[in-house]
Amino acid sequence: MGEVIATYELTGKSRSFQEKAEGIALGLTVGSWTGLPLLEKDQLRKYKGKVVAVKEKEAGEIPSAEIQIAYPSGNYSNDIPAILTTVFGKLSLDGKVKLRDIRFSDDLKRGFPGPRFGIDGIRDLVNVPERPLLMSIFKGIIGRDLNYLENQLRAQALGGVDLVKDDEILFDNELTPFDERIKIGQNVLQEVNEVTGKRVLYAVNLSGRTSGLMEKARRARDLGADALLFNVFSYGLDVLQELREDDEIGLPIMAHPSFAGAAAASPQYGVDYSLWLGKFLRMTGADFSLFPSPYGSVALEKGQVLSISDELTNSDRFKKTFPVPSAGIHPALVPQLIEDFGRDCVINAGGGVHGHPDGAAAGGKAFLQAIDAVMEGISLTDSAARQPELKKALMLWGEGVSARG
Repeated sequence: MGEVIATYELTGKSRSFQEKAEGIALGLTVGSWTGLPLLEKDQLRKYKGKVVAVKEKEAGEIPSAEIQIAYPSGNYSNDIPAILTTVFGKLSLDGKVKLRDIRFSDDLKRGFPGPRFGIDGIRDLVNVPERPLLMSIFKGIIGRDLNYLENQLRAQALGGVDLVKDDEILFDNELTPFDERIKIGQNVLQEVNEVTGKRVLYAVNLSGRTSGLMEKARRARDLGADALLFNVFSYGLDVLQELREDDEIGLPIMAHPSFAGAAAASPQYGVDYSLWLGKFLRMTGADFSLFPSPYGSVALEKGQVLSISDELTNSDRFKKTFPVPSAGIHPALVPQLIEDFGRDCVINAGGGVHGHPDGAAAGGKAFLQAIDAVMEGISLTDSAARQPELKKALMLWGEGVSARG
């Protein structure tokens, strides 16, 4: 019989955690055990939660412990909503409890699709086999018209980026309607391809009422969309999985972390970021997972960020998902990004592209020059001596980096 094993971190009184763990294992499965007739115990045994481990932590003023509980698969249907409700539904309301991880048995994993394209498939689409990919973002687009969007997309694409995405707060509206964004995107990127020979993917923000998302995504595919940006935590992980599994859609999906902090930001409550932005997004089908970098103004601790990246790229039955560390990224950070995340990451920049003194096209070129320098083992300073775009970027943003945590 398959099972999931949930790992929690609890705070409470010292030497009380074994009893607490037993209460959780029973309370979230069969409800009670002591005093049941032997026949009922025999009938319910295969549904009973089991305490796997209790490890009390000695360090710190407030006692805490890591506990692991196994939940048999007969207790739930094999979907994220049912599993989350089982292992953390009412428990999430019970004081200082953090869900650190859920380990799935192999038979349960087979019920999840993983990414459609994954890292290797995305590399094939943009014909970039080795280096980190470069992505830019539409900025200042709210309240602007399609002509503004068209010009901004063209500048970014001419700068050599591999991907461009909508801002997550760009929804369907009168000035830049969803369908028209896709049509203009395809026209502009085809023009750029004819000039440069490079294919650039544009991820349009899939938004609106949940009941209309599947039809809207299929329409996007019919209009020629390259990829979808999706605010998964505003809708739910199961919606992401439905989008991934629909073969009539069949597009790469970028999962945006908007609203993820509501469930994951607290160190003592909610869900661990590595599970939320890492394992779950990979299992349910995201080809890209965006998350705050440890360097910018909206920063996570470096250990948390690296744990997300590990869940996205470790050895598993699923294709690997591209880690996309974001927020506050500029060309001077490229060496640190590649050191921390390796070549299989996406370097994602908004202000770091658009804020270049010579515009977005020069901003993209500066990033690519920095990436090439790192891949060739050349310092940014030496590379900038012969590349004006990178030189101006380093003059603006400097060459240092400080990571949180």
